[in-house]
Amino acid sequence: MDVNINFWKWSELDAERRRRILRRSEEDISSAIEAVRPIVEAVRLEGDAAVLRYTREFEGAELEPDGLRVSEEEFSRAEAELDKSLKRAIENAVENVRIFHAAQVPSAMEMIEVRPGLVAGERAMPIDSCGLYVPRGRGSFPSMVYMLAVPAKLAGVKRIVMVSPPESDGSINPACLYAAHLCGVDEVYKMGGSQAIAALAYGTESIRPVSMITGPGSAYVAAAKHLVSHIVNTGLPAGPSESVILADSSADAWKVAIDLLIEAEHGADSSALLVTDSVSLAESVRSYLEDCIIRLPEPRQGFVRSVMAGYGGIIVADSMEEAAAIVNDFAPEHLMLHTREPFFTLSMIENAGEILLGENTPFSIANYATGPNAVLPTGGKAKLYSPVSVRDFIKYSSVVYASKEAFENIRDDVIRLAEFENFPAHAAALKNRDKTGKYEL
Repeated sequence: MDVNINFWKWSELDAERRRRILRRSEEDISSAIEAVRPIVEAVRLEGDAAVLRYTREFEGAELEPDGLRVSEEEFSRAEAELDKSLKRAIENAVENVRIFHAAQVPSAMEMIEVRPGLVAGERAMPIDSCGLYVPRGRGSFPSMVYMLAVPAKLAGVKRIVMVSPPESDGSINPACLYAAHLCGVDEVYKMGGSQAIAALAYGTESIRPVSMITGPGSAYVAAAKHLVSHIVNTGLPAGPSESVILADSSADAWKVAIDLLIEAEHGADSSALLVTDSVSLAESVRSYLEDCIIRLPEPRQGFVRSVMAGYGGIIVADSMEEAAAIVNDFAPEHLMLHTREPFFTLSMIENAGEILLGENTPFSIANYATGPNAVLPTGGKAKLYSPVSVRDFIKYSSVVYASKEAFENIRDDVIRLAEFENFPAHAAALKNRDKTGKYEL
């Protein structure tokens, strides 16, 4: 069976074709917004009844109102069911993620002396509650649980809630439950899709509302987040998976090919690109890809075929400078540098969610266990956003103290600025500070 793999020479593409490649599979959620609006509204008005109805309709799971929350017995059963090697793999990955993210925890308060007697700083405090959305569309993802829960726990969030779509029998994947328990998640609920987002935002009889919702999901989940963003922080924009490998003539074509398949198997809406200045490397990689793809089982093979014929493939640039410029325009979620001097190539990169250096750092190990977070900005948002971190779960308050001397030194400047901006009460508060009972403008 033939495999269709896009193969482009960048200099020969017109502006529209380039725009389509750079836009990739980020879905326009406008149509999804109208589809989920009545669901979100129903959950707001009806609470658990609506959640149970949509869980039955979309997940095929028949739950009772008291069955939405995962019980202690279910957590215990999940731990008992899991293979020891899988539990050990989860535990090791969690520890690596915890070690990395612990370095992001800020001091409770840091102050600097702006001028003599004028001290200012920031006070870091965790948000009070957060909802973690863990999808279950094409599989179950315990790695998503700890990538979200570990930084939230380290930040000191007082109440961490997880939601995930149940299986048709009403259960949550045991590996996800084990990871949630290991990371200190306080509550887990069997709900997914737009109804789960609405429940987290508005609350129901079973679940109290949260201050923040984070975690990737479908276009319908993204649309629901959009609809509730006026009452809750909806976190990092994370859509379909995407990756770019930037390679030069020194790269091992076999390793490039098998690494290119990693993110492509997530789904047909994913994007996976090789960008290189070497025609010979590009042709070798294409040959290897054709052989590898037909060996993948379904449904992953179907996903990869769709990606390579759609928003993935191979781009040949005229130079490494042009190749790096393409990568920076694309601003990928995942970027791997298969180059002779990856640390030098790193200096050419401005926009990427994560940057993996060298042939021994494939996307797989970063997705699971190297420590840095694998929940990353997609759709070009790496130009503006960062990976999920402890900082996402912390808010800051400015703190200022002025001595009498500092007040006197800054007083006249502030009066002048307040009068210029026509705020007489601002200025009067400084002018009349020592004139109790006598207010003069």
